[in-house]
Formats: sequence, structure tokens, C-alpha cells
Amino acid sequence: MEFFTVLLSGLLGILAPAGLIIDSVAENAIRDQLEDVEQLEVRVDNAPSYQILQGKVQRVRIAGRGLFPIEGVRIDTVELETDAIALDPNRLQEGQSALEQPLQAGIRLVLKSADLNQALQSPEITEQLRDLSLNLVSRSGAEQLQRYDFIDPQIEFLEGHPTGNVSPRLRIQVILREQETQEDLQIIAELGLKAISAQQIQIVQPTISANGEPVPQALIQPLIDGINQQLNLGSLETFGITARLLQLEINPDALSLAAFIRVESAQNSGN
Repeated sequence: MEFFTVLLSGLLGILAPAGLIIDSVAENAIRDQLEDVEQLEVRVDNAPSYQILQGKVQRVRIAGRGLFPIEGVRIDTVELETDAIALDPNRLQEGQSALEQPLQAGIRLVLKSADLNQALQSPEITEQLRDLSLNLVSRSGAEQLQRYDFIDPQIEFLEGHPTGNVSPRLRIQVILREQETQEDLQIIAELGLKAISAQQIQIVQPTISANGEPVPQALIQPLIDGINQQLNLGSLETFGITARLLQLEINPDALSLAAFIRVESAQNSGN
């Protein structure tokens, strides 16, 4: 959702000082929100001139390849198409929330496995993976809070059939280095991803091994339950964003998803 925020910021910046909206202005506004772009095409369906001056656009279509929201993090494909957009030019110039009506858009993202693994080695992501705390449950049943560094994380996409009985699956490998003892745990996890509703993705049939030994399901289930809570798109409604997952596919080369997104206006969100 952070990347969608970047795109939304670009969309809100397509209003030129003179009130004129054109494709090149829209494209430059979005490029300014990104670290780097390989290919980007923006089409703006203009409303009549008097509506443009009022901050209204009929539709915006974006097609991008090789978009870098931050250095070292590449998104292979982005396709986005909005419904009509209505902005308040005065509020926009003041840096305030400018939507006068809800913004609705369909978006499709493709993440290549090679790009994802390269991103995991980037300084920005590496820094976030350091000094993480995990609540681990010992065999005696007592919870233990331990701090780990995540070393050399890797993700592999496995063949999946989201419309059949086999859910798309991921294999994750990482070394957990306990900060106090400097002991290493080689973790290999394989898990399925299943969309159980338009707003809920769940991890299914997880298996985890530590240094080659299977981790009991009773020990990993609390972690899986916590992750599944984060995969509930309904939590975004607190921020005035409604998201509906339309498609989720994984193959050995890439993960692709399509979603519908609605961002409430300032009036509807109470801001």
C-alpha cells in the first residue's frame, strides 16, 4: 500500500499551477515521486476546459515497467486505471487532502522473483530486517522475547494453481542470528497463500525447519496467526482506503495481483 500512496501522490500532483492537466505533466509528477523509472506512460482523459480548471479529470491510465519506489526496490509492472477524479485546487496548493469525491481505481502489479531477492539485499530493506524482536515459545510453553538479525533472506516462488486445489506457494530461506549469543538458525519455510475472501489473504499449510529440524506446528501457529492478521485488507479502512483483491497468481518467475482500490474523500473520511 505504500507504493499505491506514491502513485496517489503523483495523481494528486497532476494539476499544473495554471490549472491545465496534460499527459506530460501527469507523467512528470509521478516520476518525481519515484526513485527511478525505466518506462512510464500516462494517459489523461481530459474533461471540458472549465472542469479542468476546477480540478476534474475523467480518467487516468498509467502503465509502467521497472518502477523503483526506493533505491534497489524494483516493481516489474504497474497498470492502473482510475474512474473520474475531482480535486479541490485550493486545498491541493495548500498541501491538504484535495479529493472532493472518492478516488476509485483498478491496479495490477507484477513482482519478479529476481527483483524481490535483489530488494531484500538492498540497504533500505537490510536495515529494516536488523534488530527485530520475535516472541518465541519454548518447549516448556513459556514465551521468550529474543532479538535477531536477519541474514541473507531469499524467496523462491513455486508453481501454484489458485483456481484449483493447490494454493500458490513460497519458499523462504533466512539465517536468524541471535544477538546475545551470536548463534545462527538456518530457517527454511514453505507456505501457501490463499485468498479466502476479497479482503483476506491467509498463509496455509506452512512448514518450517530450523537447522534441518522440523518446527512443531504448535510453535509456529502463533506467528502465522499474527501474519494473517496483517494480511487482512479490511484494516486499511481505518485510513479511508477500501481494497478488494481480484486476482493472485504465483509462478516460478513472478507474483502478480490485481485489486480494486477506493480512497475516500476528505469529506467522507471526516478529515
